[in-house]
Amino acid sequence: MSYLDEGPRGAPVVLMVHGNPSWSFLYRSLVLALRDRFRCIVPDHLGCGVSDKPQDFDYHLGAHIENLGALVDHLGITRAHLAVHDWGGPIGLGVARRRPGFIDRLILFNTGAFPSTHIPKRIALCRLPWLGALLVRGLNGFSGAAVSMAVEKALSCGAREAYLWPHRTWADRIAVCEFVRDIPLGPGHRTQAEMVSIAASLEDLRTRSTPTLIVWGGKDWCFDDIFLEEFKRRLPGAQVRRLAGAGHWLLEDEPETVAREVTTFLR
Repeated sequence: MSYLDEGPRGAPVVLMVHGNPSWSFLYRSLVLALRDRFRCIVPDHLGCGVSDKPQDFDYHLGAHIENLGALVDHLGITRAHLAVHDWGGPIGLGVARRRPGFIDRLILFNTGAFPSTHIPKRIALCRLPWLGALLVRGLNGFSGAAVSMAVEKALSCGAREAYLWPHRTWADRIAVCEFVRDIPLGPGHRTQAEMVSIAASLEDLRTRSTPTLIVWGGKDWCFDDIFLEEFKRRLPGAQVRRLAGAGHWLLEDEPETVAREVTTFLR
């Protein structure tokens, strides 16, 4: 499991957790903005980025939580500011749920951390038996589409190549495919119980008055304003900054704004 570790040892830790189909590269501008004052830990989930991509690993939410928890314990991190995006929400909050008092401050980028049946048709298509694997692993229809559909401003050639680089082959795309299959849409799904527990932990954050910042891409067609409103309901004390012109990868569309909002919040 690969991870970025930037900033002074002994400084407050900011743990940044990515989703699917991105990797630690997503957080590069935020790391550059914070690393003078904070220790920035940015892992690549197993199967993502430059981490190993074992073909016989059971890629599901609980396993990703265990992996991230093992990294946190390995580094001796007992408290951190937690920043999460996409699948990073349930994974990061799943780690925190098992470690009461772990979160100093919470930063939510377009993500979800509660059960929902809201799923775009284009993602539902990628979950279909056989066809889903063909689209996601065979034709690179998930990562390949994300580099244009996840942003409102066109990526540079370099950034586009960087996002596609970890997913060059059928084998490389195994975690991308399994993340899509792991989206829980009902009580019969194996990830549903974990998601329910993570949602319940938000109540604990609310009770503790954990300082929370929500920075949200307003043009995200996946984690849209339905998710934003649910977070506002569950965490009514959160500061909210909605970036009307930003898409799902808001750290690409509005990197300076995101860095400014987060830096101000953490200080």
